[in-house]
Amino acid sequence: MSGTSDFNSSLPFDELARAIRGRRSVYGTISGLRLDRTAPGEAWSSLPYRPVFVGDIRTGVLHGGVVTAMLDESCGMAVQLALDGSSAIATLDLRIDYQKPATPGLDIHAHSVCTRVTRSIAFVRATAYQHSESDPVATATACFMIGANRTNMLKDGAMEDRALPVLEAPDDPSGPFAISPFARCLGIRVREDDTLVMPFSPKIIGNPMLPAIHGGITGAFLETTAIVGVTRELGVSALPKPIGLTINYLRSGRALDCYANVSIVKQGRRVVAFEAKAWQDDPAKPIASAFGHFMLRQTPEADEEQV
Repeated sequence: MSGTSDFNSSLPFDELARAIRGRRSVYGTISGLRLDRTAPGEAWSSLPYRPVFVGDIRTGVLHGGVVTAMLDESCGMAVQLALDGSSAIATLDLRIDYQKPATPGLDIHAHSVCTRVTRSIAFVRATAYQHSESDPVATATACFMIGANRTNMLKDGAMEDRALPVLEAPDDPSGPFAISPFARCLGIRVREDDTLVMPFSPKIIGNPMLPAIHGGITGAFLETTAIVGVTRELGVSALPKPIGLTINYLRSGRALDCYANVSIVKQGRRVVAFEAKAWQDDPAKPIASAFGHFMLRQTPEADEEQV
């Protein structure tokens, strides 16, 4: 195993791996994310391609938030595989670098490695890919808090013992997310003040014992907010292309609706820097914030103007 040391293994490793397979987040389970292979501090996982995961039906490319949620959960599994099964964990921050769009129709795989564990923090790196790990779709680094709360999903009932919701994208041909099944699946809508809303639902739960919203889904909501806000603010017709996103988790997302907005930090000719914030009952107490960059897509009209 590369780069991992000083792991506490008071639980037999095979038993720990079985517990992680059967006792995961609600969203991770219903998304179809599979834990394919394990080693101390390492997780290999895969996510099947599904039409509900698409971000733009015109291309069939997955929503970036799907990759974010997969990497968040995969990193969490690597951390649990580095511990003894007695501690709850929570994502502190997650940085995603998008290397290239995922090829439509193909499954995505992830390899996550917990590189170091201290008394209270675990450090992880991960790669999402389709054909080869050397040709990534995205890469990630993350920090997790150990002993984040008093719950312990690994000692709770397995997911197969629960009545689980399903992922589906209601048709809305005239809505702002007509071309984005995943945004419709999350129920995201735009209010009159241009704030985005993601209503709470059982399918976006991460820790079912609190319950708390899945950190990766919070990241997906922030990315969607940024795409909508930047597109509207700049008045461009082509959706911007995500380059990188760093999410800071400030407090647990409770079983409440989430709200988010975005501001442009810096605008260049080809790249835009943005900052997004998500909150629940008080805008002054955000549950997460994100800073990232988008590449502005060139339209034929813009190309003609530059000639």
